Amino acid sequence: MNAHVYLDSLNPAQRRAVSHGGGADPAPPLLIIAGAGSGKTNTLAHRVAHLLVGGADPRRILLMTFSRRAASEMIRRVERIARKVMGDGAAVVVDALNWAGTFHGVGARLLRDLAEQIGLDPAFTIHDREDAADLMNLVRHELGFSKTEARFPTKGTCLSIYSRCVNAEQPIEDVLRMSYPWCIAWAAELN
Repeated sequence: MNAHVYLDSLNPAQRRAVSHGGGADPAPPLLIIAGAGSGKTNTLAHRVAHLLVGGADPRRILLMTFSRRAASEMIRRVERIARKVMGDGAAVVVDALNWAGTFHGVGARLLRDLAEQIGLDPAFTIHDREDAADLMNLVRHELGFSKTEARFPTKGTCLSIYSRCVNAEQPIEDVLRMSYPWCIAWAAELN
């Protein structure tokens, strides 16, 4: 059986991308620009499987995508492709892909691994935007701002103001003046 039979389903451009580097360690950088429906996911899964079949250390491969569903599908595809050459041993190799997942998941893992070196508690919690808005709303209620005579900014607005202050590294007064002028009257309370 041809060891590269798993590449037979690829078109020439995909095949070039998958076999890029030709065994050079490390392979030179490669940028692929491709549109929707061009087979990017399939090509990437074949690339990772090709590296694994060629003996690459799975612990040194970084495989990231945007959603958990896409990450799971990518890993399943890598295993299915590698299994064509490696048989049942592919599962063990693919299980060692420690750095496969979503951008957020890998980022969170890096932050946890390096937390103490960068001054974070390794048991930190990450809240998505909806969780953060709910927490902001809880604080609004606890401070009595949800029952004011003049309407206090909504939880979403409060979160947006806070995010802008943090991300732009600007004082709240500047953020309110430039982006939320209708909230200027609440500057002291928002601070």
